[in-house]
Amino acid sequence: MKIVQAIKKPNESFVVTDSKKLEEPLVLVFGNRYMLESEHIYDEVKQLFPNGHIVFGTTSGEIIDDNVLDGCVVLTAIEFEKSSILVKRNNVADFKNDDKKLGESLIAEFPKENLKHLFVISEGSTVNGSALIEGLENLKDATFGLSGGLCGDDDRFERTLASYNENPKEGEIIAIGFYGDTLEITSSNYGGWTTFGPERIITKSEGNVLYELDGKPALDLYKTYLGEKANELPKSALLYPLSVKVTEDAEPLVRTILNIDDKENTMTLAGDIPEGARVQLMMSSVDDIANGAFHAAELAMGGRIKSPELALLISCVGRKLVMDQRTEEEIEEVKSVIGDSTVISGFYSYGEMAPFSGQDSCKLHNQTMTLTLFSE
Repeated sequence: MKIVQAIKKPNESFVVTDSKKLEEPLVLVFGNRYMLESEHIYDEVKQLFPNGHIVFGTTSGEIIDDNVLDGCVVLTAIEFEKSSILVKRNNVADFKNDDKKLGESLIAEFPKENLKHLFVISEGSTVNGSALIEGLENLKDATFGLSGGLCGDDDRFERTLASYNENPKEGEIIAIGFYGDTLEITSSNYGGWTTFGPERIITKSEGNVLYELDGKPALDLYKTYLGEKANELPKSALLYPLSVKVTEDAEPLVRTILNIDDKENTMTLAGDIPEGARVQLMMSSVDDIANGAFHAAELAMGGRIKSPELALLISCVGRKLVMDQRTEEEIEEVKSVIGDSTVISGFYSYGEMAPFSGQDSCKLHNQTMTLTLFSE
């Protein structure tokens, strides 16, 4: 595996960290939305890697090595020596907001034989991540790993962009399939948040739109808990996500509020919140989040045969808001576990995709650190 990285700062060209020549690399470009709105961004990357498979995604912060950047673009180009990749895309507008159907259509384009892993970069403004994952996993008689994340837009929640081999645009969902017997790919996630306050029952919801808790308007209740911070919604919601427990025995899922509708008195979350589920507010501290990142890395390393050569990190923008000037500590915790020789890239997101530890089925998470580790 050969890897080249580069950083682009505002009003500057890409600064490449390595002079290695790559033939047909996978080029992952994660960056600030304003930077990726440039009409020249695709051409800039293509000049560096004329035969590259170039995937873009907007962020709420860029990760390279153990650094967290803001307002920049980070690029990681990977050339696999014994393995192959296949990249496909769809747009939510072509499926009338039926995200499960979009996922089914996307996975149908991938040959099943020897598919080891699917890594997804999805638009993060409107997608129902739970439905998308359900569609992507609708491939019978196939076992493959699934991880990835929803693009971010800092804490603005205005619009997110992604693309494959073209300038970034709205509504795009990109899936990268990894093939090869020599590939070892593991993924994991962990949060570090704790619940507080009373447990409530979801009495009315539709998909990822929450209407009522205990028969009362959900948004009104939520604003009551937030107090003065309610004036800063939806940004302030990142500090107080919801713990959602679908059944008594199920692992609780963390759900971040992406949008609010004051007129309808509803909240739109990043994934499904079914009626009958129990929810509680959550909160966290800097130390809890850093410890959570350490634990996520331990889970990803568990049982690996080879040391990872590449780590793709997707962490939630809510964690970044809590960590503030200490954000890099969670990346440092990950690096302390996976080792100094592992190349690190990634971004802060509006949602993370990974299975729970010990489980095969992928879930949409919020407020977690998610790792996908590669070696061949």
